[in-house]
Amino acid sequence: MKIFPAIDLKDGKCVRLFKGEFMSAKVVGEDPLQTALNFMNKGAEYLHMVDLDGALRGSIENLNSINKIINDLKIPIQLGGGIRSIDTIDMLINKGLSRVILGTAALNNPSLVKEAVKKFGDKIAIGIDAREGFVAVEGWQKSSKVEYIDFAKQMENIGIKTIIFTDISRDGTLTGPNFEATGKINDEVSCDIIASGGMKNIDDIKKLKEMNIYGAIIGKAIYSGNISLEEAILAGRA
Repeated sequence: MKIFPAIDLKDGKCVRLFKGEFMSAKVVGEDPLQTALNFMNKGAEYLHMVDLDGALRGSIENLNSINKIINDLKIPIQLGGGIRSIDTIDMLINKGLSRVILGTAALNNPSLVKEAVKKFGDKIAIGIDAREGFVAVEGWQKSSKVEYIDFAKQMENIGIKTIIFTDISRDGTLTGPNFEATGKINDEVSCDIIASGGMKNIDDIKKLKEMNIYGAIIGKAIYSGNISLEEAILAGRA
């Protein structure tokens, strides 16, 4: 199982949120590039990034930090948040981004996903962020009436190979991921599922691996010291 340390960008800094609430943002790193390099030096094989300002405003807002990380890191990077057009996708992939994550744009504009998959294949992933089983959009500020499993199947039919699934109620809480919902989406579609939200300790990583989940995103638990990145990587490989 692949381990994805997470960097959430807000106002050019690394922050962590509680249940996706922007007012709860706490700075956990003044220098995103240094944080990313630290993850790489500890053995990270992949980096997960979210432009929180972008998710809220609908356009990439932390491009300066993103560019620095893409240029200096020697590991693949996936990015989500505010990516709403084929031109933005094209720009990011040309800069060297390994995977673009679409969320709000995928729900509101499935034709964009079709166009992106046709052009970029498995470099396109979908972020499914659920609140009480329904997909949330616009930086998690709005809930739709679309059930997360139905959306996952729709994206699978378009040709998406990777889905990042987050239970918003667990995100940043250190209470453990929603194993039931994560297991269900893993069973219902053939896509690779990356679990996100609520990781609290190394046992969570081991359990997700036993469930044959493709990957796990770890944010707050690394910054708080609840999970050692090195130990998580070893557990994912075991």
